[in-house]
Amino acid sequence: MAVTPATPATPTGGLARPAGTPWKRFRRFVSRWSLPVYVFVAVAYLALPVLVMIAFSFNDPTGRANLTWNGFSIDAWLNPLGPAGLGDAVLRSVVIAALSTLIATTIGVLMALALVRHSFRGRAATNLLVFLPMSTPEIVLGTSLLTLFITTTQWSFVPKGLLYPLGMSTILIAHVMFNISFVVVTVRARLLGFPTHLEEAARDLFADDWTTFWKVTFPLILPGVVAAALLAFSLSIDDYVITAFTAGQTTTFPLYIFGAQQRGIPVQVNVIGTIIFLTAVAFVVFTTVMSRRQRTDPVDSASIGTKEE
Repeated sequence: MAVTPATPATPTGGLARPAGTPWKRFRRFVSRWSLPVYVFVAVAYLALPVLVMIAFSFNDPTGRANLTWNGFSIDAWLNPLGPAGLGDAVLRSVVIAALSTLIATTIGVLMALALVRHSFRGRAATNLLVFLPMSTPEIVLGTSLLTLFITTTQWSFVPKGLLYPLGMSTILIAHVMFNISFVVVTVRARLLGFPTHLEEAARDLFADDWTTFWKVTFPLILPGVVAAALLAFSLSIDDYVITAFTAGQTTTFPLYIFGAQQRGIPVQVNVIGTIIFLTAVAFVVFTTVMSRRQRTDPVDSASIGTKEE
């Protein structure tokens, strides 16, 4: 009589499922597709508002509000600054964002170099203070800056009209203040993995500090500097809370949108938002391509050249 072998038991006491069963195929299917599906859902969730904004920039609304789809039209793209006050608001936002990015990036890079390369009294406290604007709620920063600007009217050493009445100068000061922290953190992360022996090699070749910085240090940290500048620009151009407290009678692009929503946001706002988004994507693609071209490590290149010799 033939004896049928018993099915082996699992460590938990249950019967083990034979290989190739539907349960095992299901587990392989889940393990293979769970991560791609999760990534797709996450990206779709993040991209959906942007796609809606781009789609509604081609809308042809019947009234002032651009909330329901009525038909395809490119009239808003042919006249993106048509609504009264929109062009001036966009120009102010771009100017403030560009100036604050330039100033904050310059100061932030120098601060990051000092914090990473040098030891000085108060270094730990400076590292702590750098993170305060990033962790403080924007409404607290806005009210604090407003109080500071109003208080300066009682200080005799501050020129009258410099910080009050509020205007573009006070917005610029506020944006530089919170942008510096993001620039320092971004560039500092780049400097922590910097190969300092390349600078030492440049000095061994009789390069002074100025030449070493521009020929060796700056090209290697340039991707971090560009990333910090793009982050600062994006944070500045769309800031509303701090700008609302420091703008006075000045209207920027975010303030214009907030005021326009009470009477209906025009389609041109979606057009401007789409242009800003596409410009940012173009910069990211450009920096990514440039960084890939410079990805070859100088140390690896030198070692390869030595092996070839």
